[in-house]
Amino acid sequence: MTWLVIALAVLVGLALLLKWRRPVWYWLTFGVLLATVRVRWRYAHVMDACHLTVPASRLRLALARWFHKPVPQQRVPRLVWVKPTRTGLRLRIKMRPGQDAFEFSAAADRLRHSFGVHQVTSREIKPGVVEIALTGYDVLKRVQMPARAGRGVLKIPVALVEDGSVHYRDYREVPHSITVGATQSGKSVTQRTVIKELASQPVALVGIDCKKIELGPFARRFSAFADNPDDAADLLQALVERMERIYDVIRREQRISADTPDGEIAANIWDLPEDLRPVPVVVTIDEIAELTLSTKRNDPRRERIVTALVRLAQLGRAAGMFLDIYGQRFGSELGDGITMLRAQLTGRMVHRVNDESTAKMAFGDISPHAVFAATQIPNDRRGMAVVGYSTGEWVRIRTPHTSMRQAVAACNRHAHMTPDIPELARFRPLVDLAVEAPPVTEAA
Repeated sequence: MTWLVIALAVLVGLALLLKWRRPVWYWLTFGVLLATVRVRWRYAHVMDACHLTVPASRLRLALARWFHKPVPQQRVPRLVWVKPTRTGLRLRIKMRPGQDAFEFSAAADRLRHSFGVHQVTSREIKPGVVEIALTGYDVLKRVQMPARAGRGVLKIPVALVEDGSVHYRDYREVPHSITVGATQSGKSVTQRTVIKELASQPVALVGIDCKKIELGPFARRFSAFADNPDDAADLLQALVERMERIYDVIRREQRISADTPDGEIAANIWDLPEDLRPVPVVVTIDEIAELTLSTKRNDPRRERIVTALVRLAQLGRAAGMFLDIYGQRFGSELGDGITMLRAQLTGRMVHRVNDESTAKMAFGDISPHAVFAATQIPNDRRGMAVVGYSTGEWVRIRTPHTSMRQAVAACNRHAHMTPDIPELARFRPLVDLAVEAPPVTEAA
């Protein structure tokens, strides 16, 4: 009996130590089993307490009256299955007639307290079926990306979502994005993570950094770089001219005729043969205010910059040109054309901000709940952000810490993959390009 008590005490102590120091290990060893038992045991009671049940059918009520039986209890939505995951549980629930997915979303906070988990999110799988994700611990406290995060051309893992899934930056789905955040909020960490992941991909990286310190260290991997507004205006104009030439190539290759299948009609660079397909270009702009904010009333340089950015945002996707814009604010106070530019940027990410109006600049036309969530990010959570989608949905994410050294090492390691684009040759950074393999030359 004494040995049993000692073994139990050691087991409890080990569980508490893991919960404190290694929450992932605790969840995989103890937490997932306890949470599964808790959900199975409390499910019917929790559904009833959270008002997620429906009255019995009229037939059952009538039968109870005829046979003088007790009134039937409320009907509970059917729990189809419980699936353990690396960070929590996923419940597949079949709703009863008369219920909708919004009821489960509205009850997320009550479900969180009832099941004793850290986070609860709900989404509709198909008509009549919802999936509830229970997160067992705070996955954003110490971000650990999965070892086998999926990757593809222009699709990279960027951050961890609060439900334990991975947030991807897919340029072919969301071609342009804006990232807003105050100083020391983690914008630079996100920027480094994106560049580090893109460095190993067959794409051209273009940087515009008027501060000269954020993007300059990555010059070996950049096909073009500008560190002042004058060069930035010329570089953006060169990108617009390249975009127009690419459209000429696409038009020549369309060959629309009566016997041409619809699937073979070229409408973007991905429909072109590989020997004619231009290299995709990702343009990273650090601190947009340095380009668009001007003390002059009619500044021709600023007008050139804004016009080029708007044209790239409107027309660049089919030509394989994508924009990543970073800044502390992105509102109308930056001058004419900014609102038009912001409307073309589908991806919205907001780190910690100093005021509510800054969050409204990004999420005001998407979701007021996302605005509130962005203002609640604490100061000690650098890299944490809120991502909003055009559908009105939003999630909290946090980027793993990527140091400048790690990002620079990735760019130097893949410097031989830097495409040599003729239109941007005069903007190529003047660095030592002696690497193991020759630079990649774009197909004519």
